[in-house]
Parts: sequence; C-alpha cells; structure tokens
Amino acid sequence: MAYWLFKSEPATWSWDQQVAAGAAGTHWNGVRNHLAKKQLMAMQVGERGFFYHSNEGKAVVGIVAVIRPYYPDPTDETGRFGMVDLKAVQALPRPVTLEAIKVDPALSGMVLVNNSRLSVQPVTEAEWARVCRLGGL
Repeated sequence: MAYWLFKSEPATWSWDQQVAAGAAGTHWNGVRNHLAKKQLMAMQVGERGFFYHSNEGKAVVGIVAVIRPYYPDPTDETGRFGMVDLKAVQALPRPVTLEAIKVDPALSGMVLVNNSRLSVQPVTEAEWARVCRLGGL
C-alpha cells in the first residue's frame, strides 16, 4: 500500500468539511501540477493519506482514504488533469505541525520538508508510521 499527503488551505477546504462529507467523501480537484497529477494517477482505492492544513495551521490533522481512483477533473478546461475521491477516516488526536516535522531527523527526507509547494505528495511507510506516532496514533 502506498501512502500520500494531501494539502489544503483550511479557508478553501478544511478537515471539518472533509469529515462533514461523510462516507460518500468528495473529489480532490483543482490540481494543476504535472508531478502532483502523476501522484494522483498512481493512487489505488483503499490507500491512505494525511490531510494537511497548509498556510493556516500548517499541520497534519487527519487521515483520508482514496475511495475512487483517478478520473478527469471537469474543472480543467484543458482536459489534462484529473482527480481522485477521498473520505475522512480519522482525525489525529494531536495535529503534527510542519515545525515538528522539520525538526524530526526521521522525517528530514519527507517531500513536505523538501518540496513544500507540491499539493499531493508521496509518503514513505516509515514517514507514515512516524507521523502517526507523533499524532497520537
């Protein structure tokens, strides 16, 4: 199983909104970066990802699951980009801040630390386990 990180500005789409979407989940649209597109295309149903609040909060706040694989994003007029559907799985008991991630030697290679602008990122199994521990899981 692969692991992922999905970044969202809380003012645009927050963890609380993701939770409110319920079991039906919601689409993760608006990605316009080719590397992020490749990440979306690689995702399989059932894989897990961190839900990360960017700009405000700057923290991993929850876990989501992919519930629909890559398909065309109707908001993309060029037809080049797509999206996946996600549902909330659980909140982290303790949000894991970007600051905490940056100072943890076990997370120094994390994409979030080295390419923080990328909106959809892979997470290694070791990074996944470490962030989950830091978050109280």
